[in-house]
Amino acid sequence: MHAGAELFGRDGEVALLGRLLDQTAAERGSALVIRGEPGIGKTALLNWLARTAEKRGMRVLTAAGVESESRLPYAALHQLLYPLSAAIGGLPPVHRAALRAAFGLEEGHPDLYAVALAALDVLVDAAAEQPIVLVTDDLHWLDKASADVMAFVGRRVGNDAILAVGGTRTVALDDPQRRADLPDLELGRLAAADAAALLDTHAPQLSPSVRERFLAEAAGNPLALVELPRSAPPIATAGPLPLNSRLEAAFAARAGNLGVREGALLLTLAADAALDVRRLLVTASEVAGEPVTLGDAQRAIDAALIEVSGPSVRFRHPLMRSAVYQRAPLTARLDVHRRLAGQLADFPDRRLWHLASAALGPDPDLAAELERYAEQARLRGATMSAVAALHRAGELTDQPAAATALVLRAAELASEVGARHEVERLLTESDLSALGPIEEARLANVLEVVRFGQYRDPAARVRELIDRAVAARDAGSRQAYLQLLWRAASRCFFQATGPETADARARIAELAAAEGDDPLALALIAYTVPEERGAEILDRLHRLAATGGGPDTLRFLGSAALVLGDFERSSAWLDAAVADARGQGRMAVIVRLLTSANWGRLWLGDWAQAIAELTESGVLARDTGEAFYAVAARTSTGAITAMRGDLDTAERLLDEVATSPLAAGMSYIHSARVQARGLVHLFRGENQQAYAVLARAFDPASPTYHRYMRWWLVPELLDAALAAQRIAEVRTLVAGLSDLFRAPIVAVAAEYAAVVLDDAPLGPAVSRWPLYRARLQLHRGRVERRRHRTAEARDLLRSARDTFDSLGAVPWAEMARAELRATGESSSRRVSSVRDQLSPQELQIAALAAEGLTNRQIAERLFLSHRTVGSHLYRIYPKLGVTRRAQLAGALQT
Repeated sequence: MHAGAELFGRDGEVALLGRLLDQTAAERGSALVIRGEPGIGKTALLNWLARTAEKRGMRVLTAAGVESESRLPYAALHQLLYPLSAAIGGLPPVHRAALRAAFGLEEGHPDLYAVALAALDVLVDAAAEQPIVLVTDDLHWLDKASADVMAFVGRRVGNDAILAVGGTRTVALDDPQRRADLPDLELGRLAAADAAALLDTHAPQLSPSVRERFLAEAAGNPLALVELPRSAPPIATAGPLPLNSRLEAAFAARAGNLGVREGALLLTLAADAALDVRRLLVTASEVAGEPVTLGDAQRAIDAALIEVSGPSVRFRHPLMRSAVYQRAPLTARLDVHRRLAGQLADFPDRRLWHLASAALGPDPDLAAELERYAEQARLRGATMSAVAALHRAGELTDQPAAATALVLRAAELASEVGARHEVERLLTESDLSALGPIEEARLANVLEVVRFGQYRDPAARVRELIDRAVAARDAGSRQAYLQLLWRAASRCFFQATGPETADARARIAELAAAEGDDPLALALIAYTVPEERGAEILDRLHRLAATGGGPDTLRFLGSAALVLGDFERSSAWLDAAVADARGQGRMAVIVRLLTSANWGRLWLGDWAQAIAELTESGVLARDTGEAFYAVAARTSTGAITAMRGDLDTAERLLDEVATSPLAAGMSYIHSARVQARGLVHLFRGENQQAYAVLARAFDPASPTYHRYMRWWLVPELLDAALAAQRIAEVRTLVAGLSDLFRAPIVAVAAEYAAVVLDDAPLGPAVSRWPLYRARLQLHRGRVERRRHRTAEARDLLRSARDTFDSLGAVPWAEMARAELRATGESSSRRVSSVRDQLSPQELQIAALAAEGLTNRQIAERLFLSHRTVGSHLYRIYPKLGVTRRAQLAGALQT
């Protein structure tokens, strides 16, 4: 709170905001979320920020979350961008159409992230003319679509003159609001001296005893220090009521002292805080049964309950709105919503929600209208608005089966966007005891998203999923059948990988075989019986790919090839699927595809592209809430980081994976982590530790065991066995390798074993994979040196060194140099490639620009602003030693 222009006890916070304004003026944008309990002073700080920014000549755009609008898609975003309406008209057609469709100004079904990118574009263009400060209060009441767009923007303004600051209530660490992953400022209560100064400023005539009572009850909460003394007599409490309850009681008492007309005005505003003054007065007059005028509004203003805000009025604090609304009789609330619906005929979304709020019993027609609205909201990218509408439609439906279907659909939509809290709430509040087999299958599919890690017996869960899938098929739903089989097969490959699922895996494969060359069916077989049918499935995948197909076909083809170890084809197919998903703005799909595509690519040696795309995947995972894939990407990043020689960073990343609850029980992640961890130990010279870590992955009792992926670790295991002098033991561990079909990575592993264990020559499979070929050349060079065949050793070691240098595999390159020195040949250190000078994002941008894409095209591809792309290119040119776009392709080859 403040006295005049002074904020009590907030010097540190004011200084921080001042520094952020300075940075904004220097075109170094940022974002900040101010958190705190109700009444702690968030709004006061935001008001200080807005006033100060305006004094500095910055443009301030404001919005506030309103509970009554929290179900209206893009309501808060429309409020924020309304002053830029003219600029929206000047956007490229695709972006202009996305925003106008989102705001309901024209027909269209824009993806959420198309809207987000358009909003970023209009803000960045405006900020190029005048620094912009975005001030958003009550973030917790924002509609989900607006909240996601604002978080998207807040993460991407680092190169622009934009400061985005919002205020929200303190929430638990696992609350969905935390998903925004933006810097936090937590406001605490005022210190005793500051609290006393604030109270004395606003209530200087209090007696000592009353003053002490208010200081004790307020306990440093600024709003309480200002508002509680305004209650006369001071509020009596019959026990330790929460401070929020005491404040609400104070506000309700103050509202109760006003007349009927003022009460009607306050209740109307509480039911729809976004009302313009004309509709507010008209509706309040209907509620009161007599004319309500601006004079009545002034009396509410004089009572310090509402205040003027631009062309409208608002409650001075959300608790005041809550106090008025919650303490009004139910009949009064229903009546005001009905009357508001009548006044908002030209705002169909708001009208519909008021009708829904006014309904007390079943209303099939209204339920049907809400269901239609839900589909429209979904098509506009406002999934959570659709969820809310379906939930309310279910409550208004008098047919139990129909109500259950609506709740299930709502849960499915919520699970698709990772809204686990909302899914759990829907399931908890609904009666799901009498579901049919198709509904049971749909519910099981949802639970696989929100409760994946809660099933103590994964093998039993796999069997249950198969049974439910077959029941759904028999009841007539092929879609539910295949969805659940996919869930079951995924568990078999990623989690329940031991012998306990052998029968279940065979059953899935048998069921999938009946589906012919359906891409999903082939992926099901690849995930469950790769050892037995991998060669056949790879051949069928190749034939099917030749016939073409859409992104879903490519996604399943790529996934199947990946788990079979055909990394070249899997990367190519998944890359094509990524390109299609980029064109559609399907960010969550992009996250999954990028993570998968680069899982295999890292062993092909294309590390620059892999790191760039894994970095992008991590950024987009924060936008979409795909936290699991962020963990998976960290595993691959840790492996590449280790192979490049940054062992400390690699170890930190791998430790984060090991301790992540999202990785618990996921044997495929831990198998990949062990592969990278073994390399870290080897590069540090910890040979026995390296062997022990890698050998455990071949033990069925180990949580890092994977029945199929363990063969992918054979080269690392052999390197460790050589270094630790445990060759006899390793022969036993890899004995089953010769019985497997020769998928590419398995063929590499078999040839690697033959060279190391039986002194065989390098085979054709290894020769096509530069990283593995160079590692075996290093091994053979060592062997030849020890046999005193110096010339042959040098040839092998030079070739290995040069390959390692081209890959940036520093630890292995240094090993090759050490061996060359032992032969009497010196070897200069690797000269860094110009590509090494670029960050992962800069490398992506440079590569796309070299292909001829414009800044806007690159921005849309990477979900950035076009000015951010321009800023990056400005820094890229001197790093690469070029002066224009046409020179980029050549520079990136050096």
